[in-house]
Amino acid sequence: MPIGLSVHIGLNQVDPAAYDGWSGELGACEQDAVDMAGLADAAGFDVTGPLLSRAATAEKVTATLEAAAGRLAEGDILFLTYAGHGGQVPDLNHDETGDRLDETWVLYDRQLVDDELFELFGKFAKGVRIWLLSDSCHSGTVARLLPEVLSHQELDRRFSTADPQEVGRRIRAMPQSVQSAVYRRDRDAYDRIQNTRTAKDLARIDASVLRISGCQDNQTSADGIVNGLFTGTLLKVWRGGAFAGSYRALHRGVVQRMPPDQTPHLVQTGAPNSAFARQRPFTI
Repeated sequence: MPIGLSVHIGLNQVDPAAYDGWSGELGACEQDAVDMAGLADAAGFDVTGPLLSRAATAEKVTATLEAAAGRLAEGDILFLTYAGHGGQVPDLNHDETGDRLDETWVLYDRQLVDDELFELFGKFAKGVRIWLLSDSCHSGTVARLLPEVLSHQELDRRFSTADPQEVGRRIRAMPQSVQSAVYRRDRDAYDRIQNTRTAKDLARIDASVLRISGCQDNQTSADGIVNGLFTGTLLKVWRGGAFAGSYRALHRGVVQRMPPDQTPHLVQTGAPNSAFARQRPFTI
């Protein structure tokens, strides 16, 4: 009988010493992780964590995913969620064909580069399913311009405020100035991470990965009072388990309820598994 493991990461703050004095305060990421862990537990998953703020270090997240890879076999499933800031570092191993930037999860003590995440996925056995929800964004440039390009009405709908400073605090992206300062200071460490890893588009990933992210690469994810906008909308569509459709139908239902400037994105990577996206979410 297949088994399901779940890992849930949520950061309402990071260590200022690791990010040039920036604490990255958010309001709802920890609750996102707690709520996702609750759904997973109710569905019969073996839940790890949730890993909240100080507990969500790069070492802990890496060790947790490596342990999961050691337990799961063909037919099993990992449900992985992240809620927090997204960041970017320059792409050195040429695996990004567009903006030449690698995306990151902004963990408590350092950024986890997407190359590291894909390398971890490569440790899972053939036939394992990985469902990833990432409620974060990655473009600090877009985040900085957002109050200028959206109307007061649009800002109020997404962030419950139209005040530019408050909107800035409710965007799940590391500010561009902080990204630049952190990379300048810790460049050797982040360059070494990329230079010792195979480009992700060439990495052999035998697991099937289905990722639903909170927004497109050129958009931002909004934080909230209780949940992030993406996570809160997903919970409404799920309706405590009354939702009866597939992963793709869940994605469509969320997109239909989101504002046009934040469009959740579904993508499949790793080993082809066309049946995966047609299965019911939270099904082990």
